[in-house]
Amino acid sequence: MANTMKAAVFEAVKVIKVKEVPVPTIGDDDVLIKVKNTGICGTDWSIYNGWYSADKLPMIPGHEFSGVLAQVGKHVNGGLKEGDRVTADINMSCGTCYYCIRGDQLLCNNFTQLGIHTDGTFAEYVRAPAKLVHHLPDSLSFEEGAFIEPLSCCIHAAKAMNARIGGSVAIVGCGLGVLHARMAVLRACAPVIIIGDNTKRLRIAKEMGADYTIDIREVADPVAEVLKLTDGRGVDYAIEAVGSVKTYEQAFAMLRKGGVLSAFGITGEMDTMHIRPFEFVLGEKKITGSCAGIGDDWPDAITMLANKRIDPKPLFSLKVPLEDLEWSLHELRRDPNLFKIFVSPEVSKREVL
Repeated sequence: MANTMKAAVFEAVKVIKVKEVPVPTIGDDDVLIKVKNTGICGTDWSIYNGWYSADKLPMIPGHEFSGVLAQVGKHVNGGLKEGDRVTADINMSCGTCYYCIRGDQLLCNNFTQLGIHTDGTFAEYVRAPAKLVHHLPDSLSFEEGAFIEPLSCCIHAAKAMNARIGGSVAIVGCGLGVLHARMAVLRACAPVIIIGDNTKRLRIAKEMGADYTIDIREVADPVAEVLKLTDGRGVDYAIEAVGSVKTYEQAFAMLRKGGVLSAFGITGEMDTMHIRPFEFVLGEKKITGSCAGIGDDWPDAITMLANKRIDPKPLFSLKVPLEDLEWSLHELRRDPNLFKIFVSPEVSKREVL
């Protein structure tokens, strides 16, 4: 194995350089993974613009990935061997703080995410703790393997929200909101309503089982539309999957008395929303928060993909080389027909999926 590898390094805000860097050195409890595919996430756009993890630059981002084990630390067991097809949970916690001891690793005082706080997978190789590695079933492609992380996030949110069978659900946003809608369908919720501004994505959500789509370019007041579809009560559950104050306030307004808001979209750190405490008291409304998929969310995501409960392939758009990462970040904002773009160090030109 060579001592250096090609990687896309975010050297500063809005500065990406594809260059040769040292191959990561693994510890006794780590593995080295040869990266096959990495999906571009909205978090990567935030890091690029300096809205998130700016203090970690320079860094190699990338965290929605799949690959092949290239090297295994000498203390690693659990059936991991070179050549295995794998992905890895990106969430690393200390294991000893108050929150970790309680089983709330996502709240760890020293919480770290691969590709967000430490070097990630927009590269030929990545180092990961062996205990976080998951095998890919032979039935899953490397593209589907790189979709396990975003699906695990939606699964974690669904568990936190814990929608009842027959409960009505409104999803604000049609990015990962499409997956949230599919999850609601799988939980036998009804009606499932998805709200957004992208014709293609709303169509895919409908094909995945959503009962109603609301295009905000055609509707003056999406809250009023949701109320119409629920006999004026509002929905039992609302999921905010955009990450803006306006859509959070809309999602809260869509809830019936006693309803639950699932907070999923990430806003600016200092953004604030206006909510009347009156509605919490007399309306008994509730909020659940969810920031990532962790632990058993990962095997659950793998199981759902392997058993075709979710088919993500309609969401796959392009595969591009590392050199096209910066172009892709901008193109995803320019072209509404694009959904998921994968970056691969093994391709030399753009491929339509």
